[in-house]
Amino acid sequence: MAANHHPFESLTPQRIVEAVEALGMWLPGEPFALNSYENRVFLISDDERRRWVVKFYRPDRWSEAQIREEHAFLTELTAAGVPVAAPWKDAQGETLHEAYGFRFALFPHVPGQAPELENPEHLYALGELIGRLHAVSVCHDFSARPRLDPEVLVTQSREQVMAGAWLNRRQRQSYAKISEALQKLLTEHAWPVSAEIRAHGDCHLGNILGRDQDFTLVDFDDCCMAPAVQDLWMMLTAQNDQELQMQLSELIEGYEQYRDFDRRQLEWIEPLRALRLMRHSAWLVARWEDPAFPRAFPWVASEDYWDQHIRTLEQQRGILDDSQRWLASD
Repeated sequence: MAANHHPFESLTPQRIVEAVEALGMWLPGEPFALNSYENRVFLISDDERRRWVVKFYRPDRWSEAQIREEHAFLTELTAAGVPVAAPWKDAQGETLHEAYGFRFALFPHVPGQAPELENPEHLYALGELIGRLHAVSVCHDFSARPRLDPEVLVTQSREQVMAGAWLNRRQRQSYAKISEALQKLLTEHAWPVSAEIRAHGDCHLGNILGRDQDFTLVDFDDCCMAPAVQDLWMMLTAQNDQELQMQLSELIEGYEQYRDFDRRQLEWIEPLRALRLMRHSAWLVARWEDPAFPRAFPWVASEDYWDQHIRTLEQQRGILDDSQRWLASD
């Protein structure tokens, strides 16, 4: 839609190498681009055969204070023995660096695979991991990072989609109606601010790596103040009630080895899912001028995508209307 060059297009392999080598490392090979769209993330190896992930932050997304708070949280978690990928520090203890107009950081590469969510032992281990995380999270709050505010985020998402030329006339009417209904429902069923703790914020399978039952959390780019269940619900992939109860049982049992879990928070799973559905499409729209997005998500420009998105939101409204789906069970 826009012919202007995106800032990330200036981030050439040579500049990536120069930025890292300016920190005192030597890279004998080329950086390898990893699957990341919000930021630009590369796998590198130094002359001692250590593997690192270098992340160049998207300009103008987070303030310096917000990025530093992310890094401080990771450092705090590491000191407490929670398995996370904490940023590398230089001789002065600095974790955030700058080059060519970009802020960037280095993280140790975490090998391994994503957990198997149909495996009860993996689910239990994941519950333990998030429990350990949250046992540290509750020590104090973020001051610079955002909070997961459903009213604000749904409003922003709705406005981003409606302001564009993505929807035809029929779709625009349907989206306006369903998004308004979801906005009302999410406002009515919002969690109290008092229930929010420092959370990873984006705890999906791509951000959990390891082997056997030994997992590490990576990519805290979306860490925020949110209810504890935000870091658990994306691991619930069951297709029926029996599977759901098994997954919940293993996750919560593991979690409660380190911290009690308030089962009333299970009532917020479907509102959180609705919020994520709306935010995801709005995110694609907001980032479309980044050339990586049309290449990776070409279907967003099709009518079929938006028809399906509207149907999905309608289905989610039906689930939110069914209060029985929110009943927490021990």
